[in-house]
Amino acid sequence: MSGYIPTLEQVDELHRKIAPSEAAYELIHTHCVIVATIARQLAHRRNALFMRRCTLPADAPELGGAEPGCAAGPADAADAAEPGGAAAASPRIDWTVPPTDGVSGGTVPPRLLDEHLVLIGGLLHDIGTYRVLRKKHDGRDGSDLKFSKKRYIRHGLLGYEYLLDEGVDESIAQFARNHTGVGLTRDSVIAQGLPLPPDDYVPVNLEQETVMVADKYHSKSVPPKFVSVDAYTARAARFGEDNKRRWLELVETYGRPDIPALAERWHMRMI
Repeated sequence: MSGYIPTLEQVDELHRKIAPSEAAYELIHTHCVIVATIARQLAHRRNALFMRRCTLPADAPELGGAEPGCAAGPADAADAAEPGGAAAASPRIDWTVPPTDGVSGGTVPPRLLDEHLVLIGGLLHDIGTYRVLRKKHDGRDGSDLKFSKKRYIRHGLLGYEYLLDEGVDESIAQFARNHTGVGLTRDSVIAQGLPLPPDDYVPVNLEQETVMVADKYHSKSVPPKFVSVDAYTARAARFGEDNKRRWLELVETYGRPDIPALAERWHMRMI
């Protein structure tokens, strides 16, 4: 580890430092809080499935019974409260309250997911989008918020670079770099002529993948909105059948969050 893992207070400071206006902060920070909420629900659900499987008799047919390797391993402290960590106060959500599951389906993961890492990664994943706001539409002087369509694809890389420049550890900065779409590959970057260095921008662990999936359920459009599984399936299909298939595989793996309930909770529309 070469950098620091931000506390919730430091996460907020990182957002406020880069935000060009209060309006931009409200839009982007709120989106990150929502994605972190969904990601934590998805991780909590998969951890529950993992623990349930590990406590079943070896010959139990449900969930395939217990298997060798069910020890929690390094991620078994997912719900532990650390000083300044997940149990710290938040003006948006009381993270000390266990997440309401609200997730149906999902599969047993190969190990427990680190819910604290998912939380912090979700809160910072889109921090680079402040830098792809149009200069005359970044909320200053009451201007409407608008993103640059041409530069938007760079927001993950810009967020990654910003977090590293601020001394944040690589393990957290990668959440910004590796969440676009359902996994942006080097081949896709080259084939589409995207303004990015040719490379793979895909999750490298389960925690990053969880945030990537959660991100698909909410949009920073003005006004912001929640996105159903079916709505994102249609969006994914625009980039090819393989992209659509990959999304549906992720839904099967991570389960379906209760998007209507979340939309009602946040007083936002859903498509």
